[in-house]
Amino acid sequence: MASLYTHKESNIRRTYLIFALFFSIVIAIGWTFSQIYGNPSILIVAVVFSSLMSIISYWFSDKIILRMTRAVPIDMKNNPELYRIVENLCITAGLPMPKIYLVPERQPNAFATGRDPEHAVIAVTAGLLERLDRSELEGVLAHELSHIGNRDMLVSTVSVILFGFISILADMSLRSMWWGGGQRGNNRKGGNGLILIIGIALPILAILAALVARLMHLAISRRREFLADTSGALLTRYPEGLAKALIKISSDPTPMAVASNTTAHLWFDDPFDNPKRQTPLFHKLFMTHPPVEERVRALKEMSL
Repeated sequence: MASLYTHKESNIRRTYLIFALFFSIVIAIGWTFSQIYGNPSILIVAVVFSSLMSIISYWFSDKIILRMTRAVPIDMKNNPELYRIVENLCITAGLPMPKIYLVPERQPNAFATGRDPEHAVIAVTAGLLERLDRSELEGVLAHELSHIGNRDMLVSTVSVILFGFISILADMSLRSMWWGGGQRGNNRKGGNGLILIIGIALPILAILAALVARLMHLAISRRREFLADTSGALLTRYPEGLAKALIKISSDPTPMAVASNTTAHLWFDDPFDNPKRQTPLFHKLFMTHPPVEERVRALKEMSL
């Protein structure tokens, strides 16, 4: 089953590539803003700020998320059946055993977090353990283990950071342009033509940059969900179990108190999804997860 996941060395190279791309984008944005406002310190602040965000997210994102969701650790003594299911799936997948946490919420759901497979965490809600049978629970846990094996947590974290960073810069640019900061900076620079054009178009570019960053983040999140569904079904060799779990979880109307826009993409199913309301086509662009009917259809095609 190790072939389900990318080779470890390839994952490490991809990790470095992601962070290199992230820093390149940050430096480019910081340089542009420093030129527009005639202040080189903006580039320094952008690099330092992004570096701190990267370090914090890489080393402490799992602890922050677990605290936000009020998750508590469980072990073999607390829930031997859950522990054995995760242990058996890890042996099959060739993954190290993650830490297991319980989120005291009635909505059936789960998520995985951690910087790498050796420091991974799987969290399940109390509602998930109550409402799913064994095959459905195995499907959900295999899905989350696939996120770990595919290192989706790191990709997701970096995309969130990049989206947040661009959104902050977009907000700063709009506020400064509103008060004429960009125009004054260009006047002091002597009216550099290219920078002046960029400065005039900056409000539009800022809005578009934030929108594009958001769509990129959501597209990455949806793509990784499809991949985790496929890998999880191959891991259990029973796609029907995962499909039934998706249907049961998505149709549950129980709200989640700890749900937030920051962590919505991490959950197995969108915690804000309303099963009693049909999702408009335009709204699908801003969903953190693919439509459930598409995920179920893909899984059923695997069963054929």
